Amino acid sequence: MKKTQIVIYYAILLFMFNCAPKSNLIYMGDADDIATQASVKNSSQIIQPGDQLGIWITAEEMEAVAPFNQNLIQLENINNTAPSSNQIQRTSTGQIPTYIVKTDHTITFPVIGKISTEGKTLEMFEQELTQSLTKYIYNPVVSLRTLNYKITVLGEVNKPGTYTIVDNQSNLLSALGLAGDLTKYGLRDNILVVRNENGKISKNRVDITRSDFINSPYYYMKQNDVIYVSANETVGRQSRLNPNASLYLSMASIIVTILALVFRN
Repeated sequence: MKKTQIVIYYAILLFMFNCAPKSNLIYMGDADDIATQASVKNSSQIIQPGDQLGIWITAEEMEAVAPFNQNLIQLENINNTAPSSNQIQRTSTGQIPTYIVKTDHTITFPVIGKISTEGKTLEMFEQELTQSLTKYIYNPVVSLRTLNYKITVLGEVNKPGTYTIVDNQSNLLSALGLAGDLTKYGLRDNILVVRNENGKISKNRVDITRSDFINSPYYYMKQNDVIYVSANETVGRQSRLNPNASLYLSMASIIVTILALVFRN
């Protein structure tokens, strides 16, 4: 009788573990796909309030574009400004007027006035601005880029999400800090960074436990970078355990007890 109880009990346990959802067993296997999809999505990101847009206008006759390239101010001497102010700034990469998108999704552009950015990508807004400038300039060329940029941090971090970076020297460690640092389950020696430059996606895994990782080309963050922190083996083992394990154990105990009473009689 006792042997029969043991066999039944272990049979139920085997069933319990085999019923673990297979989707949980590929926790690390799909990390590359998740990060790549996020990178592609970021590359076509809609302009948002708080974005700093650097806009430079050129044409065959540069005198004609002078009214549209005004008020070049040293960015180093200006603190970060709230989106509602639309203050013009200059980046450290050269003299270029910078417009901060207001909370109502607009910027105020010289001569033209208020322009809406709502629901538009950089490419869409550049085309629209070019079209508007043809009323004043012959064959205008608009150079537009985001001077602050967005990165996405996913996986085993305390606050996964997309973050806006205003410091051009932001690095991998500061990005992880924005996301609340790694959880205790995060792999520190296998952090995936996915980069999308000019439509070309590259991937690299970084070991932040090594001091020489600061020499990696992925140490400093770039526009639309995606960081994915994979889980360690502890999470892998937990994912193989059915979430209803405690329920199954209780059921197994009840069944074994009932069978013991039946066979005893």
